[in-house]
Amino acid sequence: MVEARAHEAPNPWHALPIAAIPTALATGREGLTTSESQRRLERQGPNALPRAQPPSGWAILRRQFRSPLIAILAVAAVVSLAIGDLKDGLFIAAVLLINGVVGGLQEWQAERQSQALQQLLRMRATVIRGGVALDIDAEELVPGDLVSLESGQRVPADLRLIGSSQLELDESLLTGESLTVLKSADWSGAADTPLAERLNMLFAGSTVVRGRGQGFAVATGPRTEVGRLALAVLGAAGGRPPLLRRMERFSRVIAIAVLVAASGIGLLGALHHGYGPMEMFLFAVALAVSAIPEGLPVALTVALAVATRRMARRQVIVRQLPAVEGLGSCTLIACDKTGTLTCNELTVRRIVLPDGESFEVSGEGFHPAGQVLREGRSFSGEHPPLARLARTAALCNEADLRRAEEDRWIWRGDPTDIALLALAHKLGWSREHGLERHPQLHRIPFEPERQYAASFHPIEGEDHVLVKGAPERVLAMCKPVPGRPSPHALARQMAERGYRVLALAEGPAPLAPPAEGPHPAGFEPTWLNLLGFVGMIDPLRPGVRQAIATCHRAGITVWMVTGDHPVTALAIARDLGLAPAGPGAVVTGRQLDAASPETLRGMIRGSCVYARMAPEQKLRLVNAARAAGHCVAVTGDGVNDAPALRAANIGVAMGRGGTDVAREAAELVIADDNFATIVAGVEEGRIAYANVRKVIYLLVSTGAAEIVLITLAVALRLPLPLLPVQLLWLNLVTNGIQDLALAFEPGEGDALSQRPRPPSEPVFNGLMIQRTLLAAAVMGGVGFATYDTLLRSGAPLAEARNALLLLMVLFENVHLGNCRSETRSVLQLSPLRSPVLLAGTVTAFLLHVLMMHIPFGQLMLDTEPVAPALWLRLVGLSLTVLLVIEADKGVRRLAAAWRRRRQRVPEAG
Repeated sequence: MVEARAHEAPNPWHALPIAAIPTALATGREGLTTSESQRRLERQGPNALPRAQPPSGWAILRRQFRSPLIAILAVAAVVSLAIGDLKDGLFIAAVLLINGVVGGLQEWQAERQSQALQQLLRMRATVIRGGVALDIDAEELVPGDLVSLESGQRVPADLRLIGSSQLELDESLLTGESLTVLKSADWSGAADTPLAERLNMLFAGSTVVRGRGQGFAVATGPRTEVGRLALAVLGAAGGRPPLLRRMERFSRVIAIAVLVAASGIGLLGALHHGYGPMEMFLFAVALAVSAIPEGLPVALTVALAVATRRMARRQVIVRQLPAVEGLGSCTLIACDKTGTLTCNELTVRRIVLPDGESFEVSGEGFHPAGQVLREGRSFSGEHPPLARLARTAALCNEADLRRAEEDRWIWRGDPTDIALLALAHKLGWSREHGLERHPQLHRIPFEPERQYAASFHPIEGEDHVLVKGAPERVLAMCKPVPGRPSPHALARQMAERGYRVLALAEGPAPLAPPAEGPHPAGFEPTWLNLLGFVGMIDPLRPGVRQAIATCHRAGITVWMVTGDHPVTALAIARDLGLAPAGPGAVVTGRQLDAASPETLRGMIRGSCVYARMAPEQKLRLVNAARAAGHCVAVTGDGVNDAPALRAANIGVAMGRGGTDVAREAAELVIADDNFATIVAGVEEGRIAYANVRKVIYLLVSTGAAEIVLITLAVALRLPLPLLPVQLLWLNLVTNGIQDLALAFEPGEGDALSQRPRPPSEPVFNGLMIQRTLLAAAVMGGVGFATYDTLLRSGAPLAEARNALLLLMVLFENVHLGNCRSETRSVLQLSPLRSPVLLAGTVTAFLLHVLMMHIPFGQLMLDTEPVAPALWLRLVGLSLTVLLVIEADKGVRRLAAAWRRRRQRVPEAG
């Protein structure tokens, strides 16, 4: 009955009292059993939103024939068949089919890869099953599951609240209302209450902005409110990524220029040189299709998809293809400290009591093995000051640390809380046993804006409040004790040694906060007894120092943006090589708030360490950096980071420790939460951008060479140097294989030694324009001179065209070597370093040689075998484009070396 109702129209769960919810769902406060949840999952299906079915192979193939260029080619094929030119008509039809199959295969592979990458970005959920908290894939949720939520998480299903604490949600995804909604489990309303006013309901896809909550899943997958919306919009078309749109605009500009040139050549030949109108029409169509880089969008997508796969192997998950190139263009990385630069496995290494007595704590990580020592002597929970501190560490805590097996422990929760539980275990305290003796009455959960957490318990016959938090925040709540060392000085001394410092305190609780809703204005614990300070260390991740040094060599500025104490942040930054000694090395949140726009510009030029930063301050930093001309990549893991992630040029979320909302706001996800992985992503992004430029250079320069060749022949009233089918074949051989293979080119090994490209620099920049004109002039000019010489020597027209076609194929293969690097000599790049490019080049060349020798090829292309002497001559001529471009590269290298030398040597006087 329960499952049947879940498939029907939504029940008015918000109108039912809390006590009726477990009965209606056939569940309880201990959650479902594993067997019952599995049975419901089999009946109801996974908790997944409806997704559009991936296109079929036939649908992908049909999409390949929607291009206007393909339509022009199809018209040419029909006209050829209508006038009885069977050979040209069939060949054009074959070209259409081959182009469609090649493009369809590439798109099909990209679609498969996109589906595979989606599996890497699965949402997780915390559920209670059989009384035990489990972290599961959200797709395994079923109606009746008891789900726990906290700040920063996305709601995985429609839930009916049964408990909440200061729970605020962003429901704009459903309601369009930008203001957050305060939820309450005790709210009740009528069955017809509008969706936006159901305060005891949480809806799938909304985001927990603040607080904690617990509720039963009442609808999953397509039966949720957002699921029904998803069903309605599945047919909507998606937008095109900005980078692809820019490239398509570039392609259209080139296409218009080529069409104008081809039409002009066609009209000139038909009106003034005596060529037949139909002959020139077919020729102009073939020239346009051959010269226009219609394969550029496909090649661009392939280049980015290749980089996406390479990034995935290096733990960088790409959510949007253009972000691949964007990360490679960044000039500044604003990075979190905890979990990204450090391991995020905090360990309490030092305890300082209010009287100045200090203790060392042994052990590493979250495993609670170790001792509390002073001068080699071990102390336990029998030491009263340590016992009180351990009690507060265990009870003012929201994490879970328990033994799974004899030597294996499992944990869940905030790293700081887990480290405190590990310390409590070392002193003989556990949260479970502590709660049995001192049940929790109320709590104030930790939030970044509050900077402390509090828990209320009965101790020795009266209510006590136990507090932990930032030293300056907790010390403001504590009563002063004369004759003791300054607690502020004790905390500062610990921070100067690189510890993350927390203060712990306790005291009577004359006023307890309400169990639900916001606390009364001005309420906070006061007149407490300071218990002491704990100093935690979070070790640096392996390879982070080297990664930051690599960023500096690559011209990328790295900022550390953290909520930690300025002294702690500075100690770690110096260890990383981020901050020099001296004043002004660290900017605090207060300094940032007080800074004018002019002062802020000076701050961001002079500092790389920002401490005690709130979310809105991090957002201001990002906006200021962008205004200063930086291309900014921002890392983040919490809901508080979402505004900065969205404001950045490239948002980078953490895959392991990150929240759902942070991942949703980002373009990239780092699977291992490691800064060194971000640097690897920068390298792959730069390689991808370089490959895009190489593909553009190859396509545009070869198309321009064909236009130069044809223009010279028509202007000098020579017969057309190539037939329409030969132009189409040339286009198929060069553009259909080599450009795609060039997208697989590996990096040249110096991607991270280059300065970042200016954000305003176009893809087709001055260097590429000059190189394109130079290569087109050489290939087109030498090709025309060869054709003219053959005709003047008495060679038949068909033989001259056959030799010219072979020369152009050789030109394309040789010029491909020029395209592999903008600066390095082709002799420095082994062909074996790029197997895909080598195989593509050899395949294209052998295919043309085969068409010269088999009857079918000879019939279709008017080709024939070429004598060895002519072969050698044509090979020698094809090397001219290599020599000219190599000379150009050499001159530019010498000029760059001279400029570097001038910069190193001061001018006299």
